[in-house]
Amino acid sequence: MTADAAGRFGDLVALVDGDTRLSYRELFEATRTAGAAFVASGISVGDRVAIWAFNSAEWVIAALGLWQAGAVLVPINTRFRGAEAADILTRSRARVLVTVTDFLGTDYVAMLGNAGVDLPHLQTTVVTRGDPWPGTESWVSFLAGANADGRAEVDRRRAAVAPDDPSDILFTSGTTGAPKGAVSTHSRTLFVATDWAVMVGLQEGDRYLQVNPYFHMFGLKSGILTSLSAGVTMLPEPVFDAGRALERIERERVTIFPGAPTLYQSILDHPDRGRHDLSSLRAGAIGAADIPVELVRRIFDELPYSVMISGYGLTEGGTVSGTAPDDDPETIATTVGRPRPTFELRLVGTDGNDVPGGDAGEVVVRGASVMLEYLDDPEATAYALSPDGWLRTGDIGELTDAGCLRIVGRVKDMFIVGGFNAYPAEIENILLRHADLQQVAVIGIPDRRLGEVGMAFVVRRPGSTVSSDDIIEWSREQMANYKVPRAVEFVDELPLNATGKVVKDVLRASAATGRS
Repeated sequence: MTADAAGRFGDLVALVDGDTRLSYRELFEATRTAGAAFVASGISVGDRVAIWAFNSAEWVIAALGLWQAGAVLVPINTRFRGAEAADILTRSRARVLVTVTDFLGTDYVAMLGNAGVDLPHLQTTVVTRGDPWPGTESWVSFLAGANADGRAEVDRRRAAVAPDDPSDILFTSGTTGAPKGAVSTHSRTLFVATDWAVMVGLQEGDRYLQVNPYFHMFGLKSGILTSLSAGVTMLPEPVFDAGRALERIERERVTIFPGAPTLYQSILDHPDRGRHDLSSLRAGAIGAADIPVELVRRIFDELPYSVMISGYGLTEGGTVSGTAPDDDPETIATTVGRPRPTFELRLVGTDGNDVPGGDAGEVVVRGASVMLEYLDDPEATAYALSPDGWLRTGDIGELTDAGCLRIVGRVKDMFIVGGFNAYPAEIENILLRHADLQQVAVIGIPDRRLGEVGMAFVVRRPGSTVSSDDIIEWSREQMANYKVPRAVEFVDELPLNATGKVVKDVLRASAATGRS
């Protein structure tokens, strides 16, 4: 697709990042060079390459380059700490890591080293931004390894890639607390990209401000790859800042700007919004959290969007459903639309059978972008994915009279913090590493700014005087910030049912009482 885009769009600007400005033809040559550098570093077809970095031109070039070298992409969440990243590198057996040493005051190479985890499969670490450490390579020196033979090999490998070859492994956590790697293929990944372009109505020459992180399906497949499919200019942003976004929308004449509800709320409420020309904005997509109807109305009333889509997707399944451009604000805010092409959708009960019409049930889906499997986890794969391709999403949904899907709850106790999925079991497992904690249960509680945040109910070990502030501060060093509980309540014991499982409904009721 990268080569095809170079032929179709040629001198159209593909990517703008600071002083870097590449046409589609130049982007293809840059990715071909990166592919040759991966070949020179020893990457073979099927090897895994991890990228742990913020949105940038180098991220785009590295991802498209490693694919041309026949490798498999493993993105790592930029909010992860060293031990969390090391776990992904270990389980994916990544041979090369592309990362940074200076992002928001954080040195990822140093964090990885401080984790103290042996990484026997990792052969090369490439630093795209910041100073390289001893034993690592700078991006410039890495690219210098590309040569004519390597480019010829890249051309051969690119032509040999098949639709069913693995393309990427996106890690997502489950209720067991252990991250699971959703393996996708090139055909599945490209379907997400091309369908999203159709769903939102991307046009050649559109300019797409890409705040959604590239390590996430939204930023990767509905960002980088959807832009390539439609001839759209990519404008990567390393981190969302409403003031900077307003300036860039005006300066770059941005036409496409999707994101979570908190993003739009921040733009609408920014004191400098009226000082910027936002008239270029045309289309967007909103999702990843509950959406107030009033927010959608404000978007249409106060911003120049003519198209706003609400959609439902997941790492294991791609984009499952979406609203239509002519849907009203209430439909956009309260539903996630209708199934996308190739997708079938069912609502099932605990027995696996379809629920009666009008009833809520677990959403199970089948379609062109459903994952191949969970990496090295046949048991989890068999649980989530039926032999005939039906994927259990873990979400509870119902269908409106108009045939739109409405998500009403979660089978898993997952909650969403500012667009990021947070899984209580994973957070609980990390908290239990604290020497002063005996038992822990985590739930999601409402938050006006982020939608939901974590709250931990904790039983201290006898004699411990650890405070809630101590636990929160410790958590910030151990896990990504969206996982960190914002509230801690100490209890003498956790409510348990007859089988010894924590009854979280009791905790939710307690939390609600405390907030009322």
